[in-house]
Amino acid sequence: MTIRFYSLLALLSLIIFAACQQQSGTRKKTKARDTSHYTKQAYIDETIDSNYVNTFLQSHNGYDAYDEYILNFYRKRDFHYAWINKDGLTEQASNFINMMKNDAAYGIKDSSLMTPDLQQLTDTLLVSDVGLKPGDTAIPRIEMLLTAQFFSYGNKVWGGITADSAKDLEWFIPRKKIDMESLLDSMVGKKNNAFEDDEPVNRQYILLRQQLKKLAQLESEKKWDSIRTTQKSFKKGDSSSVIAEVKYRLEAFGDLPGTDSSKRFTAALDTAIRSFQARMGIKEDGTINKSVLDALNTPLGDRIKVILVNMERLRWVPIEPTTDYIMVNIPQFKMHVYDKGKLAWSCNVVVGKPGASTVIFTKELRYVVFSPYWNVPPGILAKEVLPGLKRSGNGYLARQNMEIVGASGKTISPGSINFSRYSGGNFPYIVRQKPGGKNSLGKVKFLFPNEYNIYLHDTPARYLFGENKRSFSHGCIRVAEPKHLAQWLLRDDSTWTEKKIDDAMNAGKEKYVTVKDKVPVFIVYFTAFVDSNGKLNFRDDVYGHDAKLGASLFGK
Repeated sequence: MTIRFYSLLALLSLIIFAACQQQSGTRKKTKARDTSHYTKQAYIDETIDSNYVNTFLQSHNGYDAYDEYILNFYRKRDFHYAWINKDGLTEQASNFINMMKNDAAYGIKDSSLMTPDLQQLTDTLLVSDVGLKPGDTAIPRIEMLLTAQFFSYGNKVWGGITADSAKDLEWFIPRKKIDMESLLDSMVGKKNNAFEDDEPVNRQYILLRQQLKKLAQLESEKKWDSIRTTQKSFKKGDSSSVIAEVKYRLEAFGDLPGTDSSKRFTAALDTAIRSFQARMGIKEDGTINKSVLDALNTPLGDRIKVILVNMERLRWVPIEPTTDYIMVNIPQFKMHVYDKGKLAWSCNVVVGKPGASTVIFTKELRYVVFSPYWNVPPGILAKEVLPGLKRSGNGYLARQNMEIVGASGKTISPGSINFSRYSGGNFPYIVRQKPGGKNSLGKVKFLFPNEYNIYLHDTPARYLFGENKRSFSHGCIRVAEPKHLAQWLLRDDSTWTEKKIDDAMNAGKEKYVTVKDKVPVFIVYFTAFVDSNGKLNFRDDVYGHDAKLGASLFGK
């Protein structure tokens, strides 16, 4: 580091002053270093030697992946310090150090986020009364360690695992891109708490991190055994020691306000249980039953791991869009519709059953198709339709309201086909279900063209939306409020009145409508999330994706 002439003079003055103090037998007891005789330029405009930057990077192989980014960062700022000013560490440096320590304390266990070297240097500095002194050899080292750590931390905490690893975990939403150089330059230049306010992560990540801290604190304070009982359920008016135990936990979780240690099942407990059931994705009936006790008995450590798994997923997704978009959360069995980034409405959905799981991906919704045909996909054709056609061609088609067509769209008589020659893979024709009340897609479908042949659609099986666990489809997503979705998508076109939409849905003739502005659709998989009321929710790991990701994060 090059030290300006006046910095040397200032340092010399300090040394002479200290020597005089020692000779007189006195001892300096000031808690803060007097910097009034230093100019602002001495630290804020101080530069780090470019040779030191190169030497540091060469001797710290752990940061090889970021060497060029770090060099570019300093070149762009003419090698001026980012983390050090005339008072020592900047406010932003302290904020960043605290953020890394908090993440480690609350479950993000990764030694690369806070190396022992940086830990020792910063711990010494933060508890020191005198802080950094001019010419201190630790200055350039701390500067470089913080910058290198920023890139390492950002890649891990804000970027997550690699895109290829995400695909291996069956997540096909493109990983967001972060310009770490520009982000660092922006964050260290701000006076507010930029490391919390400007993190390049989806808001859900911040909310889950806050809930993680609460659960970690609760785990450290509360030690309880599983609640056991031979009674099947308890309801309002009952009395039992089990009820008192349930109250204690619901109070700790924030579902039951106040402190009520009685054994009586009160109206307030009924409300609290419904709140807990809603957060856990359990049928809301206000009773203490096996599902409720199983959820209450789940160890807090297991809940913390689920939050960490979902925080990892949230590192991959884009920062929350401010445009219109649709999000389907598979484990929640819900579709959420956002208008200019704000939640407009939600409804139940039916998703793919295990073995025919709905894929996690994103595409843009382009078409609303009223009174749609349903082209039978190869899997269903092989397993269900062709066996039926082989048994009774015309009869099967009539019962299912189906027809067979060639590539030109011309109807083909089943009597002209030798079905015994074909399987699902080599059948040369299209089997499709005609528009109408029996159509498996209902009266409208919504297309966001993709290689997985997945789309949103209506369904005649309306009763399934009343089920608590709704994984019944072959992979596509059935929407409980298809008319509402059609109205929302076409709301800016005044010609599409409610009556016109009703007529189109019941016309019995397929009609494609192009959406004026394409709407992003995100099919996601979150088993822990904070809802619009600020409540922490958990859902079952429907497809076993949590188990896979958890194994890669925590080991088996």
